[in-house]
Amino acid sequence: MASKKICAASALILSGALALSACGGGGDSSGGGGGGEDGTVMGFSQVGAESGWRTANSNSIQEAATAAGIDLKFSDAQQKQENQIKAIRTYIQQKVDAIAFSPVVETGWEPVLQEAKRANIPVILTDRAVDTTDDSLYATFLGSDFVEEGKKAGDWLVQNSATADTTGDGKINVVELQGTTGAAPAIDRAEGFRDSIASQSNIAITASQTGDFTRDGGKQVMESFLNSNRGQIDVVFAQNDDMGLGALQAIEAAGLVPGKDIKVITVDAVKDGMQALADGKIDFIVECNPLLGPQLMDLTEKVLNGEDVPKRVVTEETTFTPEQAKSVLADRQY
Repeated sequence: MASKKICAASALILSGALALSACGGGGDSSGGGGGGEDGTVMGFSQVGAESGWRTANSNSIQEAATAAGIDLKFSDAQQKQENQIKAIRTYIQQKVDAIAFSPVVETGWEPVLQEAKRANIPVILTDRAVDTTDDSLYATFLGSDFVEEGKKAGDWLVQNSATADTTGDGKINVVELQGTTGAAPAIDRAEGFRDSIASQSNIAITASQTGDFTRDGGKQVMESFLNSNRGQIDVVFAQNDDMGLGALQAIEAAGLVPGKDIKVITVDAVKDGMQALADGKIDFIVECNPLLGPQLMDLTEKVLNGEDVPKRVVTEETTFTPEQAKSVLADRQY
């Protein structure tokens, strides 16, 4: 498509990208941007506000748009795909310059993405991927490698299996708190974790249930696991910090000591999770960086200018032990 002029504040996009630390009912509302009449207009549809990670992600995108002079039309899908589809169609009708969104689930996007393509509006995926055989429907995908995150969690368990057998029966029984059913992080983190522990006959996932990436969901599912498997749980693998923090509440309410009676592994590294890690209640956290805003604005500028961009942009992330969490907690941005 013919590219549209990016406003002079694009230099701020690039400086913001360098500063990045590597990882509603569908109606839209203006948020963030300060773009003038000739500036870039972006429509962004967020999954929701289900976790501390998601809040940090939304704030990063809104702040980066403001810094870049981009007029951001932001919508919260409240965990519903139909709300996101409605928002994207609204952005198409409004003839925005670009659309970005973090898909609630992987499937079911092709019709609305075809509509955006016919309207010559480029789409950028953030945080989560879509399941499609036609990758021309989006310009690029910016986000974490969720399979690798699950693998890192499983690798830690394998390496620390000697201390993970909290029940002392020679077996390591893992219960898994999965994210939203059908969501890319839930599917991929589960895959990576299972691949990592597959060769270890003494490690088994004995129960797995969705907690929808929420703290309340994690607490409720963990309560159920404890009621049906009490005395038989060695490890909790929570696919995000918020579910892990909910699991901690359930473990403590049952009179058990997290980190001692039951080992806890989570993904995200938000501040509350890092504090629990530093306190020894969580044993290991795999980072998933939510601060994607500057990179998203940089990619948007390049796409609109007709520059070549990678089809897949992976954020750089690390892992944390309790000792490492203590050393970085004071400077944690989210």
